[in-house]
Amino acid sequence: MRERIVCVTLGVLVVAVAASAQAPSGEAVYKQHCAACHEGSIPRMPTREALRGLTPEHVDTALSSFSMRRQAAALSPAERRAVAAFVTGRPAGSYRAPLDVIPKTAYCSAAGSGNAAALTGPSWNGWGINAQNTRFQSAQAAGISAAEVPRLKLKWAFGLPGVSASGSQVSVVGNRVFVGSRNGVVYALDAKTGCLAWAVEADAAVRSTPVVVPSANGRAMVYFGDAHAQVYGVDAATGAVAWKTKIEDHLDAIITGGAAYANGRLFVPVSSMEEGSATIPTYQCCTFRGSVVAIDATTGKQIWKTFTIPEAPQPTTRSSRGTQLHGPSGGGVWSTPALDPARNRIYVATGDAYSHPAARTTDAIMALAMDTGRIQWVHQATAGDAWTTACFGADSGGKDNCPEKAGPDHDFGSAPALVTLGDGRRLVVAGQKSGELHAVNADTGSPVWRIQAGQGGILGGIEWGFAVDNATAYVALSNALEKKPGDAGGLLAVNLADGKTKWSALPSPATTCAAKPGCSTAQPAAVTAIPGVIFSGALDGHLRAYDAATGKVVWDVDTTGTHTTVNGVPANGGGMNGPGATVAGGMLFVSSGYGSIGFMPGNVLLAFSVDGR
Repeated sequence: MRERIVCVTLGVLVVAVAASAQAPSGEAVYKQHCAACHEGSIPRMPTREALRGLTPEHVDTALSSFSMRRQAAALSPAERRAVAAFVTGRPAGSYRAPLDVIPKTAYCSAAGSGNAAALTGPSWNGWGINAQNTRFQSAQAAGISAAEVPRLKLKWAFGLPGVSASGSQVSVVGNRVFVGSRNGVVYALDAKTGCLAWAVEADAAVRSTPVVVPSANGRAMVYFGDAHAQVYGVDAATGAVAWKTKIEDHLDAIITGGAAYANGRLFVPVSSMEEGSATIPTYQCCTFRGSVVAIDATTGKQIWKTFTIPEAPQPTTRSSRGTQLHGPSGGGVWSTPALDPARNRIYVATGDAYSHPAARTTDAIMALAMDTGRIQWVHQATAGDAWTTACFGADSGGKDNCPEKAGPDHDFGSAPALVTLGDGRRLVVAGQKSGELHAVNADTGSPVWRIQAGQGGILGGIEWGFAVDNATAYVALSNALEKKPGDAGGLLAVNLADGKTKWSALPSPATTCAAKPGCSTAQPAAVTAIPGVIFSGALDGHLRAYDAATGKVVWDVDTTGTHTTVNGVPANGGGMNGPGATVAGGMLFVSSGYGSIGFMPGNVLLAFSVDGR
């Protein structure tokens, strides 16, 4: 998806296994494993001096969750930090572990920190808030009326140490806030004060939204995935890890979408960064296939696994420089599945192919049987879309590991939503990077309607998600690379019955990006809805609320700049991408900062309430 071009535009560090897990030496790792690349003649590889222009947070984030995560797969978090400090010219040991940066005063008092009652109350639990992925919060659970939205003010800010880009979306259950970060730390916070109840460090970046579920023994568990394709089950009260399961061995495999839960099982989507690995001229691309994996929520054991591409990759042709290529490949599942337990169905949307010929299950909407994982139907939206990051800026097809006839890179990155209309029709609605919003019959997969909501592209169209109520889809547009600030972005409302536009809101004025490097008015972040109001974040750092009936902006907050945090960690806001706002119990939570692919970095989680009370 969108981050895989980071190795071309920013060209961060390629590393291998560090020599020592105790007191690691970034210099030793660089000399032994990195100098040949960064001081050699490999195309697009930044020089040693170029690396000094990056921040340790940026390098660490790239190693943990972006295209360099393959080369850093065997590194511990401590080894990643040591290398990040060295190549950016910082003193050894100066770039500390995130939990070492947070002062003890940031933690909640012992009283109530592990209280089960903290998990009682209104919630926004998981990516789409419900099994259908509607991203629509009821008035009662929201605790904020449309009339009160203009009175929202900052209540507290929490600094996320050691990151430069947003991690997971926030989940709220009762008085607990759960959020993952790009350096692998998952935090549990008090919703009202922002004090830290507990934190746990996973092996790699956590971008999948945590989901909280009661367990068989009476405890509540938090489930999430990381950038090494591992799924975790963690005690929601204490943060203790109950189990960890690796669900895909491919070195480029990554979990970005949150797990969906039903009937004692977790349904986990798997995608990859192999498109980024394709920029390595000697890499024998491409062998990854997307999948959905069913896991026993109590034990972490795998129940079934279904590849989006049934055929295993085989050797095919050779690249222009003679490197062996493979296929079929691709079809990553970037987003949270939608579930219909009553009909035994799982609905997912897939990414593009990495090699020719593109499988019919790429750039597609799919239905699987919940009990077995068997594919029930497939609706392909774009055929022949084979693309890798090697195609980015390539002079012509067939260059290195770019497929001979490169596709448009029109993944489905956003989660599908299951909708039941007033006349009883059941639709699966999905947004594509082509700029199209699709509606298909939930039982058969046959197309019902589609609308060209906006221009498509590599970072175009519908990126991370839309929201639906019982009659309307609310769709934000990106085009962050395709259009200039002031032209990129926009929001529209689409009638779910027939796919016709109800209203459209223009992009934000370019003046919001004046003198801000890496700023764009694009709106790639997921959309959030409550009765009467739609929330949409943009890469200019603004979170805006729109009137659901007219599209008029009723609230606008600029999250950029420095924030005073409750945990004492220096923090600033930046561009908004990926996770959308979370609304529950009278509060709104959103992460600010997306220092990837050249956009405005940041590391803050913000909590708003009516009048800040």
